[in-house]
Amino acid sequence: MIRAGETSSVELVKAHLTQIEKINPQINAVVYSMGESALREAAAADRNLPSGKQCGPLHGVPFSIKDSIEVAGTPCTAGTLGFRNAPPSRCDATLVARLRAAGGIPLCKTNLPDLLFSFESENLLFGRTNNPYDSSRTSGGSSGGEAALIAACGSPLGLGSDCLGSVRVPAAFCGITTIKPTSGRLPRTGHVPPAGGWAEKLWQIGPMARWTEDLVLAIRLLAGQDGADFTSPPVPVFEPKGLGGLRAAFFVDNGIAKCSDPVRDAVRAAVRHLAASGVCVEEKRPPCIDQSYELEMSILGADGGDGIDVYLQSIGSDPVHPLLTNFVERFRRFRGSAAQLAGYWGRWDAFRAEMTKFIERYDVVLCPVYTQTALDHGSSAIDSNFEGFSYTMTWSVAGFPAATVRCSEADGLPVNVQVVAKPWHELTALSVCQELEEAFGGWQPPRPL
Repeated sequence: MIRAGETSSVELVKAHLTQIEKINPQINAVVYSMGESALREAAAADRNLPSGKQCGPLHGVPFSIKDSIEVAGTPCTAGTLGFRNAPPSRCDATLVARLRAAGGIPLCKTNLPDLLFSFESENLLFGRTNNPYDSSRTSGGSSGGEAALIAACGSPLGLGSDCLGSVRVPAAFCGITTIKPTSGRLPRTGHVPPAGGWAEKLWQIGPMARWTEDLVLAIRLLAGQDGADFTSPPVPVFEPKGLGGLRAAFFVDNGIAKCSDPVRDAVRAAVRHLAASGVCVEEKRPPCIDQSYELEMSILGADGGDGIDVYLQSIGSDPVHPLLTNFVERFRRFRGSAAQLAGYWGRWDAFRAEMTKFIERYDVVLCPVYTQTALDHGSSAIDSNFEGFSYTMTWSVAGFPAATVRCSEADGLPVNVQVVAKPWHELTALSVCQELEEAFGGWQPPRPL
């Protein structure tokens, strides 16, 4: 539309700022606005358009950023009190710089849990983010501000991050689409807290949007080495196969947490559609999947949460939010010796080998994102609810790319399905998401906006 002259970048940025002004009092998703600089950059984009200068694929398009990813000239708080007076970042995170290089314009930063550790986006600095479909429900965490803002049309595209399900759970709770890429696909330079340590293979930065085609573009723009994050190798972005002839496995029960009827029905409906479209479908779950929850928590919690405690003390985060305290207390249950950590690591390697063996038989795996629709505020810490996040943890422990797309609703709340692919085959997962999006309608606007 910008290239065709149907709208201008300034008009587009203004429209999003107006929408944020309208919706943010209700959902509390935006914690830092870059409105003034965004308008300046939009005006420059409009001036450059007729001049014949090279225009990137996101020329003049605004995007939002989770407040754990650095944007030059803005503070990066990670939602924790220790960074409440953080000085402005000196440079962009690698992925922010790549979106800028494509012509994108940073619009705002969005809310998250205290130091990212919760499945609800609430902290002592900015308060809680509400689900745009029901303010009594959470938008999820830790990328809940991004998901809520995008679902409510305050941004067309955003960056979140995911360790235990932190882009996928919010996307499911808010009915948008996202992907946690293969571990190592996208460089994490400029994330707060930084990458590194024994748990580094569990998490990735991931793009979030209302429509899957935007994620396809984002993955193409964002992938590749940056010379700083050594965990991001030079692996090409593989093109997807056609839908016909794909092999798919699916399951609706991981042996850890039972799903509600609407969630199971959504997965089965998606599978039936794919089967009718020429996909070879088999109901099968990985035999080792029931280890997912314990493995993720034991790897992250091998030090009993001491590393988090030391980090919080070093930056002066006191007090911390109760949801973060609950997370750390869970880690204390898995405290072990160095020998036990080595044992966890050995089990982790065995798990990934078994999962790799399993997925070699398939192109994609379909399963729930979570056991039910968006939770009530404060209820993610209940044990029976917390174990439901094992449906996303599985693919973090395995390191596989996992996407999600809305396929249904229950009681006015979105129900998403998770689509997983072989390592480095993000576009295969997204091609299936696009098919499901076309069949079931994908994102639907909250009522009323």
